[in-house]
Amino acid sequence: MLLERVESEDDADAWEELGYRLVLEHDLVFPASFAALPRLIRLASRSTRARALTGMVLRRAAGHHGCDALLADCADAIVEFREVLDRHLRSRPDDYLPIFLDMLAAKEEYHWSAALGDFADDFYHLACPHCAVEVTIAIGDHGRYSAVRDWHLGDVDRRGLRSAPSEELRGIGRWMHETAVRDGQHALADGIAHLFGNAECPRCASVFNVADEYAAANRPVLR
Repeated sequence: MLLERVESEDDADAWEELGYRLVLEHDLVFPASFAALPRLIRLASRSTRARALTGMVLRRAAGHHGCDALLADCADAIVEFREVLDRHLRSRPDDYLPIFLDMLAAKEEYHWSAALGDFADDFYHLACPHCAVEVTIAIGDHGRYSAVRDWHLGDVDRRGLRSAPSEELRGIGRWMHETAVRDGQHALADGIAHLFGNAECPRCASVFNVADEYAAANRPVLR
């Protein structure tokens, strides 16, 4: 059995085959994926491959897999996995962002686990809640602004974003920002503050919260 092989030795081929078995084509997961979670999580504190495969399964847990009961049975193990991930984040690893995204999935924040980037070159597209014009939100090395995208002229009529003060952040935005600050991930923390801040519509000048509008338009359909 593949799980028994990886439990007894760090066999790269077995891990690769196990990944193919637990995460199917088109990112599908199924009963065996969740049944394997407790055993994978027991390995996660000492195995990078176990940690990565657990994260892959959990990031896909928002899909239509029909395994709600199996996933619920893993609740205690997932709490343990969050502790493993948090210890790893505190060590400031080179693969910080993927671990951060796995943590979001383990906290059932599937939307942000799928949508969050590294804020080097990130764009979020949404409709203004007041006039419905499509607004491009840029957060990265190129700037932090809202604009209307013109296929010939690029981003026009740019308006600077208003980052959220840390004391005003709430919920998952607060956790994300505080964790990034704690771990010295300054670019990530700054990007999160802008993502959970406000933007001005270039067309009608109304002000809206970027994260609220983007999440409302793009949140995945959960089980």
